[in-house]
Amino acid sequence: MITYLTVIAKLHSFGKVEPLSIVWEDGRLFSIDKILDVRPCASLKGGGAGVRYTVVMQGKKKYLFFDKDRFWIENLS
Repeated sequence: MITYLTVIAKLHSFGKVEPLSIVWEDGRLFSIDKILDVRPCASLKGGGAGVRYTVVMQGKKKYLFFDKDRFWIENLS
């Protein structure tokens, strides 16, 4: 299942998008502790595709996707 998110990100002058934190549907803020990898990729669970950020949030690895103009995540469990 795809859940679209509000993401606080830094847009660098050379075009790199660096997500810093996400705002969950209920308003909770989750900081992204580390970005491990960035690559074009399809989601096996959500069925979408885009740029996949492999991130660490609260000690857990998650896949955050950016597709054209919005971010989504496969799950937050």
